[in-house]
Amino acid sequence: MDRERMVKEFCRLVSIDSPSFSEREMADYLIGVFAENQIMLEEDEAGSYFGGNSGNLYGYWKGTLEGDPILFSMHMDTVEPAKGKKAVVHEDGKITSDGTTVLGADDLAAIAEVIEAVRSITEQKSAHRDVEFLISIAEEQHLRGSQVFDFSSLKAKESYVLDKTGQIGSAAVVAPSLATFEAVVRGKAAHAGFAPEEGVNAVLIASKAVTRIPLGHVGTEMTVNIGSIQSDFATNIVPSACTVKGEVRSFSHEAVLRQLKDIQNIFEEEAAMLGGIVEYQEDLLFQAYVTPENAEVVRRYEDVCKSLGIEPVLERTFGGSDQNHLSANGVRGMVLASAMQQAHSSSEFTTVSDMEKVTKIVMGLMESEI
Repeated sequence: MDRERMVKEFCRLVSIDSPSFSEREMADYLIGVFAENQIMLEEDEAGSYFGGNSGNLYGYWKGTLEGDPILFSMHMDTVEPAKGKKAVVHEDGKITSDGTTVLGADDLAAIAEVIEAVRSITEQKSAHRDVEFLISIAEEQHLRGSQVFDFSSLKAKESYVLDKTGQIGSAAVVAPSLATFEAVVRGKAAHAGFAPEEGVNAVLIASKAVTRIPLGHVGTEMTVNIGSIQSDFATNIVPSACTVKGEVRSFSHEAVLRQLKDIQNIFEEEAAMLGGIVEYQEDLLFQAYVTPENAEVVRRYEDVCKSLGIEPVLERTFGGSDQNHLSANGVRGMVLASAMQQAHSSSEFTTVSDMEKVTKIVMGLMESEI
């Protein structure tokens, strides 16, 4: 592989603004880069579902080795602040932003690594298996891009998603379900000074409900959070509406569904006792998965890591990735550490040595005969 070329490619990718739902320039650039390597990327209509300007990208790279194809998945969007990014390469090999934006190693390091793997294999004329690529939009917005991808178009039944922080060699094989909920409490307005007894205080109903909901870690497998409580009325008015928003995560999908039902019941009970009503809705964003540690997709990864002198470490993560949607659609896989640290902050960084390691892992997986 060519380290300097890989770093140059990464810096180029960082310089392209690609916040969620505004990935057009990035998509066009990637279509061109992959085409230079004889891989045609097709674009779907995912952007139109959410008012974005780009769709997910999919490509197929025909190989010479026997065996089923494997899929590599990355995402092209970055979190804010994402405009005007610039990669600063330090003498010790650390790469940071200039401190005013995120770097975008999440997930642009992964894309640069995959591009370098393809270029290196092509130049060396190395034998490789059939490979599929999925580069999604809006992953940072609760996996919206892959949520609407047509998974029936995939041939691969195994996937490697490059989208994880942590030491190189670590990989997630278990991830949770995540659902959000919104409870709009309706009461009755009244003058707070002259006739408060004529009103039904929606904030009071909401607060009583919230105090009954277990928050934080609920057991060892679940977290529950209230992220927003909003009611905008003057202080002399008994508030007639209050909106509460939160989320539930668990490694057990069934536990998430039960918890959501319990939360709905709590709001409805408190509203009924004080004369209000509740409009309740929930949104299941993605579903939990478990990839068995003895699965071929895992054993292949472990073999490649060990051949490179990298210790494979299998983990559970409480975050979601496009692998959640892949698993839900019959594609078994894992999420690989992709050389990003302190993601989602202006302190985000990567290193040349870590990116080189990941590129070699990707090449090893593409060239694997098992």
